[in-house]
Amino acid sequence: MKKPIFFKKKSHLIGDLFPNLKLKKDFKINDIKILKKAQKNDLTFFDSIKYKSSATQTSASFCITNDKLKKFLPKKVEKIIVNNVLYELAIVLNKFYKNADIDYPDLTLKSPLKTFKSVKFGNNVLVGKNVKIGKNSIIGANTIVEHDVVIGNNCVIGSHVILKNSIIGNNVVIQDDCKIGLKGFGFIPLKDKNLKFPHIGRVVIDDNVEIASGCTIDRGSVDDTEIGKNTYLDNQVHMAHNVKLGSNCMIAGQVGFAGSSTIGNNVSIGGQAGISGHLTIGNNVKIGGGSGVVKDVGDNQVVMGYPAVPLKDFIRNSKK
Repeated sequence: MKKPIFFKKKSHLIGDLFPNLKLKKDFKINDIKILKKAQKNDLTFFDSIKYKSSATQTSASFCITNDKLKKFLPKKVEKIIVNNVLYELAIVLNKFYKNADIDYPDLTLKSPLKTFKSVKFGNNVLVGKNVKIGKNSIIGANTIVEHDVVIGNNCVIGSHVILKNSIIGNNVVIQDDCKIGLKGFGFIPLKDKNLKFPHIGRVVIDDNVEIASGCTIDRGSVDDTEIGKNTYLDNQVHMAHNVKLGSNCMIAGQVGFAGSSTIGNNVSIGGQAGISGHLTIGNNVKIGGGSGVVKDVGDNQVVMGYPAVPLKDFIRNSKK
């Protein structure tokens, strides 16, 4: 299946993007991608030592970075040295992708009743252009499916759901009032006016996932937000941009994931726990309810508390 296009982009010459720098002015940049996905005609960015391993292996021709991090990039990569990597990235993204910094309403919406013969719809469902919905799926009343969204076979989508910028697998259940694929929380603080950070990524949900009512799953900023097979989310879970949630995970109510964290397979998280951004949570991890995870957690650990510590340490400290 051809990949859906949620945001139209325009290629640019590197010299037009950075006119004040001595670069190969006529080199054409096709897209902006993260370090590990960037290819020869892509521009990438490197703003944290946490991504050192990806930086050393990137295939991008150009990289926006700072003076401290440039030494970790391959010699073949031309370094664009700036003071604020994310600020410069936001400026460039706005040139490539118009209107990705605000979620404008989809004005192509219409009734789907004459288009999808093998799908059951409740009242007042609206669907945008180029939407694909698989056989035997059911979509509840007052739900909106915006342009180019893909929904697999045998899915159950509840009432008052909004789906945009998303690819959804087979046998997925999304209960009432979920908001999936909307823009996340991202901006560059400036003195007079905050610069909004465009979010051009997608939400990709694998097969046999169940998402309970009132969940919010933001699309990726430059990369995608992803949920693996057979993962279950309880009510009112929030996943921020670029979060990667593995397979066979069980996430209880009101858990919050900050942006760009990666969670392994077979992870269980108790209610109202919070996961800070840019963390890595290993496989087979259990996180107690109400915990605040502020650093990486290795495989097969059980942690609890704020800040979260191994369970035996939490129990020992609670007895003092």
